[in-house]
Amino acid sequence: MSYQKILIAVDSSSYAMNAAKKGFELAHQLKAKIGLIFVIDKNKEVINADLGILPEQSQTVLLKQAEENIEQLIKMYDGIDEVLRFTPEGFPKNEIVNTAKEWEADLIVIGTHGRTGLAHLLVGSVTEYVIRHTSTPVMVVPLN
Repeated sequence: MSYQKILIAVDSSSYAMNAAKKGFELAHQLKAKIGLIFVIDKNKEVINADLGILPEQSQTVLLKQAEENIEQLIKMYDGIDEVLRFTPEGFPKNEIVNTAKEWEADLIVIGTHGRTGLAHLLVGSVTEYVIRHTSTPVMVVPLN
């Protein structure tokens, strides 16, 4: 199988940055198109009417953070002709799977936190969900 469209899932964590590095390296080698997805996580929206923080303002801040992170990654790992940017709003695990399907990605590159035991049970794993719910091959990149 040839990988012509690689979707790299990122957020602001060091795990995602490491995955992005590996994803960009692979795309360079294969001369593949890159799509970077940074999901505006509904779980991270801060709404506090007492402080005057409305949902729209919270979304704007999160979108700005996503765009800044994507731009930083593109500058760090440039050399690709075109990098598509995806910043959907929702739950990361669902949006990564949906975007990969809609964009017809050949490969998803995603980092992992490496949680085990109780932490994994309580928090769950976006990476694990993506692996189980997509027909697209997934490259999982550990931090080390």
